[in-house]
Amino acid sequence: MDFRYFHIEDFACSETGENGIQPEFVLALDDLRHECGFPFVVTSGFRSTDHSIEKTKKVGGQHTRGNAADIQVTNGLQRMAIVSKALEHGFKGIGVAKSFVHLDTRDSEPVMWTY
Repeated sequence: MDFRYFHIEDFACSETGENGIQPEFVLALDDLRHECGFPFVVTSGFRSTDHSIEKTKKVGGQHTRGNAADIQVTNGLQRMAIVSKALEHGFKGIGVAKSFVHLDTRDSEPVMWTY
């Protein structure tokens, strides 16, 4: 599968190098990035179940399922564009932080949170 803006390697686990990202997720993110019109820097994509949080707890959640990514943002305009267009594109998990926006395609009802 070809993408306009991403390579599968962009989503590898930062601790283990393992990469179970779902190509369909990357395609959806690629379309969203095109719609937003500015570069997306993936700060976290797939996370191996061996990836640790604070080196003590094991990680879980959507990142381990290969259908989530955290996208770096530098201002409120980027944050707003990503969130509003992600809702239009059917992303169901949206987490908003000062420096990134989490996006995922979970199988449940849509949910949004802050960090």
